[in-house]
Amino acid sequence: MNPTTSATWQHLAPNPKSCYKQLFVKGTRIRARVLYGLFMSALEPLTPQEIAAEFSLPLAAVQEAIAYCQSNPPEIAQDFAREERLMEASGMNDPDYKSGGKFKVVPPEEVARILKS
Repeated sequence: MNPTTSATWQHLAPNPKSCYKQLFVKGTRIRARVLYGLFMSALEPLTPQEIAAEFSLPLAAVQEAIAYCQSNPPEIAQDFAREERLMEASGMNDPDYKSGGKFKVVPPEEVARILKS
């Protein structure tokens, strides 16, 4: 069974209004990867209980989000790659970007193409 099917996850589901393909906590706009990032933080990792309290979520939802991300679903890698292409197209990957460097306006049709790929 595909690990991303809604039948597999009780607390996670796709968000049809998002360009992200990875799963979200049902009824929220919280991506599972966001919760996993807090859990795996190198600076200040949070326990699942702390994350659940911080976001007012059931502990089971946080644990499920962690398990989902640990299963290495391909849609998370695809979302990261899509964001990387968008950042590259807009100049955000340029070393001088933060100091007023080479920002580019990306035409809407190019953004749409990047988000669909």
